[in-house]
Amino acid sequence: MRFTKMQGCGNDYIYVDGSSEEVKNKPEVVRRLSDRHFGIGGDGVIFINPSDNADFEMEMYNADGSRGKMCGNGIRCVAKFVYDKGLSRKNPLKIESFGSVKTLYLNIKDDKVDTVRVDMGEPILKAADVPVDPSKTLGFTDSEERLISAPIKYKSEKENVTAVSMGNPHAVIFVDNTEKLDLMSIGPVHEHHPAFPEGVNTEFVQVVDRTHLKMRVWERGSGETLACGTGACASLVASVLNGKSDRRVTIHLLGGDLEIEWDEKDNHIYMTGPATIVFEGEVEV
Repeated sequence: MRFTKMQGCGNDYIYVDGSSEEVKNKPEVVRRLSDRHFGIGGDGVIFINPSDNADFEMEMYNADGSRGKMCGNGIRCVAKFVYDKGLSRKNPLKIESFGSVKTLYLNIKDDKVDTVRVDMGEPILKAADVPVDPSKTLGFTDSEERLISAPIKYKSEKENVTAVSMGNPHAVIFVDNTEKLDLMSIGPVHEHHPAFPEGVNTEFVQVVDRTHLKMRVWERGSGETLACGTGACASLVASVLNGKSDRRVTIHLLGGDLEIEWDEKDNHIYMTGPATIVFEGEVEV
């Protein structure tokens, strides 16, 4: 199978042209290929398929073989893949992921995609749609309302959580210092908390100032990753809702920076960041 290893801010995936490669038992193949010691190594695998609803479909899997609904860094790399390889010269591009279509605006440099601006759509804030189970929180009872800075108990600790969905569920927690977090121990506890019946990505956010945030993320199905595009979008939304930032910020991730804007006029989130090819090759599947 031909593959292309790509990364956006260090969030790395294995990309496969689904129109020319047929892969059976994808979850098993994904787990094997994502292994950083015995496989290619990555946060998962993304298949780029034909689509009846858009220019292409992004079929995304996490490193543990579970299906993901959306990946902000991954969708930028899909745009670079199809443009640089001549599969499409459209700009903007429309890419479908799990039934949702996103519009991507390509910044071209030397006839290659350099950065991509993605219209990520409107944030989903109603607790029932994130989804959140109110009975597993502390004092939050209305699933029709927003979960903003609401207390949730993790083992013996209480954390104030803001819940946002960007097509996948996020729990945003504000901290004083992201560098001191022991994510290997606390990450799994947050990912599998019963308040989030579908699991959850957890963003730990440090406010630097009104236009700059630092973020670390524990992603469901992948563990700590160097970046999470949808998580960066959710972090901005949570920061605005909690009065901690302006509507346009630079978010500093372990793998690089993303520019995130929450437009007041259309209520859409816009994410701008890089997409990079690391290497290409063939692998036995």
